[in-house]
Amino acid sequence: MTPLRYEMVITWSEENQCYLVHLPDFPEQHYRTHGDTYEEAARNGQEVLELLSEDDGLPHPQPYTVQVA
Repeated sequence: MTPLRYEMVITWSEENQCYLVHLPDFPEQHYRTHGDTYEEAARNGQEVLELLSEDDGLPHPQPYTVQVA
């Protein structure tokens, strides 16, 4: 499996009582998935990234990269 180099932000939601997953490189939707535990949210986020990264003929965003001096 090719490593996915997209950013994934996982945050706790008091309102929803779960961890929400945001994929900033895919801004169409603020939160893409969730999980009852941090680990479940990370797994679900990875699955969504894999689905979004499939070769479907559509352009994919460039992953955000951090430049280290």
